Formats: sequence, C-alpha cells, structure tokens
Amino acid sequence: MKIATWNVNSIRTRLEQVIDWLSQNPVDVLCLQETKVVDNDFPRSPFENLDYNLYLSGQKAYNGVALISRQPLIDVSTGFSAVLPNLDPQWDEQKRVITGVIDGIRIVNLYVPNGSAVGSEKYEFKLRWLTVLREYLRSLLLVQPAICMCGDFNIALEAKDIHEKVNPENHIMASESERQALRDVLELGFADAFRKFTTEGGHYSWWDYRAAAFRRNLGWRIDHHYLTPVLYERATSCIIDVAPRKLTQPSDHTPVIVELGIGSGA
Repeated sequence: MKIATWNVNSIRTRLEQVIDWLSQNPVDVLCLQETKVVDNDFPRSPFENLDYNLYLSGQKAYNGVALISRQPLIDVSTGFSAVLPNLDPQWDEQKRVITGVIDGIRIVNLYVPNGSAVGSEKYEFKLRWLTVLREYLRSLLLVQPAICMCGDFNIALEAKDIHEKVNPENHIMASESERQALRDVLELGFADAFRKFTTEGGHYSWWDYRAAAFRRNLGWRIDHHYLTPVLYERATSCIIDVAPRKLTQPSDHTPVIVELGIGSGA
C-alpha cells in the first residue's frame, strides 16, 4: 500500500499538477493539505474520473484537508471533536484534521498550524493544538493500533531537517518548545518512516518561494509520515518526490510517499 502526503497550497490552483502526478503515481491514498476551498467547490470530477473516492474538510481560502482513496474508507471523521466530544469548539474552527480507515489501517491526515512567530498568539495556539492532538491520538490508539499519521507538521524535528543552522530558541518551525510538543505526540508510539531508510540530512519537503530556495536546495523537512510499530515494521520505503517542485508555479511543498508491505493492519 502506498500513502502520499502533499500540501498543495490551493487545490484549484494546483489541480492539473496534482492530477498529472496522481495519474503517473497511482497511490492508494493521497492526503492533501491546504486545499483552501469549501467542500462544495472542491474539484471532485478529475479525481473521480481516476476512480478515486474523496473525503473532504475544507474552508474558504485557508487550511483544508482531504483524503483521496482508491478504496472506500470507513469510519471517516473530521476535526478533533468526533473523538473528543467535550472539546472546546475553537479547536475545530480551522479545518486541519481528517481521518479514515482502509484495510485495517487508520490514516490521520493533519495540517498543523504554522505558528507565525515564536512567542506570538498563533505560536501559543500551535503548542496547545499539539497537546489536543496528543489526546486525540491517545483516544484513537485505544481502539486502533495501526495508525499512519501524516501531513504538514510545520516542524523540523532535528537540525539535519533544515538546510541551515537556526537558533532553536527563536525560529518558528524549529523552536525547542515546538519540537518538544511534537516529541510528546510521538512518544505515544510513533516513528518517522522517512528516517527508517534515510538517516543523512539534505533531504527536504518544503522550500520557500523566495531566494531561489529550491534551486539551491535551501529547504526544510516538515512533511512527515509517522507510523505506529505494527506499520513501521511493514514500511518498505519512504521517499520525497521532488519532481513536482520543479514545475511552473508549483506548491512550495512536494509529495512524501510511504509504502507498506503486506501484513495485518491490526
């Protein structure tokens, strides 16, 4: 089974690129972030013409996540509150979470808040959002041990995930508080699929549009697949496909694909 994650930075702007990529790379599940469109306006037909099923959670102009799957998914839900019913509604005002099950594997597709700047209100919101994510996953794990958590995490967990040395005290996406919040999530039993196969630095999934960052490979690795042990053992590859980033007017992110070998989902 192949599962891809891709922050497309507007599905309507990037539709042709996404469809071309999916036609050439017919993954089992494609997890999209930053779709930036309400569900009724999502361009469904091109995906349905490729025999994919769509599960959407979008909003106008910002955020938005989608699961696009060859097989129908079961137990699909959006937001945290489907699992944490007593949660403050503010945590689901932004469309950042969607999950579903395929072949006994629960896929959790996330668009983690960026945080804007260390110390800002948006930064504090990001840290609290990650604590809510931890409780959400803890509840999911009680009934489903096979989870692939993927998406745009807006956090580079290690120094080698960034092209340059940054001060972890004041750099957004690399501050120690952000990294620790993500580590706390991963301590529930998740491991980085990419690092199972590639240990060296220099591999990135996001490059700023400015300063010819992609051409100079001045990137960050902030898009991840995190797997629970039963799936981590099954992982046979995890790659970053940089080809879409070379296109004209691309997303600033590029797809990351994990492949799971045959095994019992649970």
